[in-house]
Amino acid sequence: MSTPAIILYGIPNCDTVKKARAWLAEQGLDYGFHDFKKQGVPVERLGGWMAAVGWERLVNRQGTTWRKLDAATQAGVQDAATAAALMEANASVIKRPVVEWAGTADGLVTVGFDAATWNERLAERSKS
Repeated sequence: MSTPAIILYGIPNCDTVKKARAWLAEQGLDYGFHDFKKQGVPVERLGGWMAAVGWERLVNRQGTTWRKLDAATQAGVQDAATAAALMEANASVIKRPVVEWAGTADGLVTVGFDAATWNERLAERSKS
């Protein structure tokens, strides 16, 4: 069985993840879904995501999970290593969805859902 070209990582009941999944379905795109709640954070992928988009973009400082963290934990997130430790321990602090667009020439990783950006990904995939 082959690995899907698009892999969406997130939490199924997250509204943004729901929108992203609906958009992929509307486009008729096959994708794999990795459920952070059931499958955990794929530690082997986290470093690549941070390299692609930066740890600052991955840590959702606007979300409820971040706001519920104590001040010392929040202040302790100072670099990629401390951010990775937090994300591994608490998947809900990761901005969602994280999408690996393996079908594109650059193997781009995106964070969050933006239809315009995703349409660009589709255009690039069709060229390759």
